Amino acid sequence: GTGAITADLAANRADLASRAGSPITRDPAVRARTGAVTEADARRPQAYPERAEAQRARLGLPLLPTTTIGSFPQTSELRLARADLTAGRIDAEGYRERMAAEVREVIAFQEKAGLDVLVHGEPERNDMVQYFAEQLTGYLATRHGWVQSYGTRYVRPPVLAGDISRPHPMTVDWFRYAQGLTDRPVKGMLTGPVTMLAWSFVRDDQPLAETARQVALALRDEVTDLEAAGASVVQVDEPALRETLPLRAAGRPAYLDWATTAFRLATSGVRADTQIHTHMCYAEFGAIMTAIEELDADVISLEATRSHMQVAGELADAGYPREVGPGVWDIHSPRVPSTEEAVELLRTGLAAIPAERLWVNPDCGLKTRGWTETRASLESLVGAARRLREELLG
Repeated sequence: GTGAITADLAANRADLASRAGSPITRDPAVRARTGAVTEADARRPQAYPERAEAQRARLGLPLLPTTTIGSFPQTSELRLARADLTAGRIDAEGYRERMAAEVREVIAFQEKAGLDVLVHGEPERNDMVQYFAEQLTGYLATRHGWVQSYGTRYVRPPVLAGDISRPHPMTVDWFRYAQGLTDRPVKGMLTGPVTMLAWSFVRDDQPLAETARQVALALRDEVTDLEAAGASVVQVDEPALRETLPLRAAGRPAYLDWATTAFRLATSGVRADTQIHTHMCYAEFGAIMTAIEELDADVISLEATRSHMQVAGELADAGYPREVGPGVWDIHSPRVPSTEEAVELLRTGLAAIPAERLWVNPDCGLKTRGWTETRASLESLVGAARRLREELLG
């Protein structure tokens, strides 16, 4: 009977009570801040057309601007450097120098290849969620909590146990370093609040919307710090937005409401001439077309190669008014696309989206690819953009 588990139930109640009052789970300053959030905080003060004009003037990009999604190959050398740091074979300074050397190489390659908006390549990031979780209070990282991501790739999802805050800037130093190496814009690169929740083990003692708001405010601080450090472009990725959509239709409106609000809260603290990008991986976008619109990002890049640009048509049919980068290189395959192939895909994209609003980029980050195919594929991509640019400008 119940007698046998009375002690266990009492212990469980005591645990829950102690968790509710613990300084790890409850931070009054965080709660005061989320409580003070207004609807205006989650909206950019200027409408998109006004922002677009200010951004064009500031960035001065060509027609069909080229960029990548964020990560460059995570080579065995980079993974070895991380293992050396963990094992104490190198110190933090030695590790930083190895990462800096990689950033220099990535920036130099992108300049030589002729890309328009650059990235620092993220060599220092172990994973797009864990890297941030390790720098936020309220998150706990595991040492051995490996979970299969896909194929033979594994990640260690962090545990979001308490109220979230950002004690110090997380990416600003690396952004500054990379931007100091080039005259072209370098993107600040962050993982969005929905994905930070989706790929973690999240506390169950409060609504997800509340937790998302806390993460969003921590990211908002990072976005505005990147802008203050000179970033003209900041990308906040939400690959998990579609993935986390409730299976039951009844649960979807509420989820999409808090998810898009959290994204806007993270990204709405910037000036009109700072361009906000986001990225989404392959999905049935139809189900979330209104949500994509609700994110209010200036530029969205999407996986589109395998569906042969279908998403460009879907966005056009939905009357999506902002800039789009449907991918022209399927990075899940070692195949190197030719310039001709990329040109054909872009022609399909141009049939749906006007050239003034079309970006040229790969489908996803290049973390899993090798350098040889990365070099060749990006050269094809830039070649395709240049060829179409010449045709369009006649």
